[in-house]
Amino acid sequence: MARHLQRAGRSRRDIPSAVHRQHLHQGPPYRRRRKRGALANGIGQTRGGRNSKVHAICDARGRPCVLMITPGNVHDMKVAKACIAAMPPSAELVGDKGYDSNDLRAWLAERGTTAVIPSKRNRKVQLDWDRAIYKQRNVVERMFCRFKDWRRVATRFDRNIKNFMATIAIAATVIWWLK
Repeated sequence: MARHLQRAGRSRRDIPSAVHRQHLHQGPPYRRRRKRGALANGIGQTRGGRNSKVHAICDARGRPCVLMITPGNVHDMKVAKACIAAMPPSAELVGDKGYDSNDLRAWLAERGTTAVIPSKRNRKVQLDWDRAIYKQRNVVERMFCRFKDWRRVATRFDRNIKNFMATIAIAATVIWWLK
């Protein structure tokens, strides 16, 4: 389009700003001076498509206590300490293989918490964990299934991260109240 206008004797300065901004290159809107989009709304590119993750800590009854949203391409370990630090220290912390790291295990030991996390397959020295306590991990999975009963949460109707977090908070309140 710009070539056509330049041939006609017009320069890029003569192009209206809306057309220039939409067609030649994308930039931030003029008023807010920031780029809006998927990353700003907690949506990241994953293998399954564009998605976001809900990180949660629940109690023994499956009631959500700490909730956090990140883009789908952010690793779980980046927010693990922030989520765990929001809770008082407990005797055990049950997590899946995604949370297997020496740094997290040492941090949990400083807090007086026993890490019940199975070792990843590629760990050179496989660590032991209490399999009887690890069976309680299904409580977390059932909590996430209760979140997915809310169609608005399961399909992420709300593209704005604030609205999505508010929807999750309402769902968490109802789950807490029903348990």
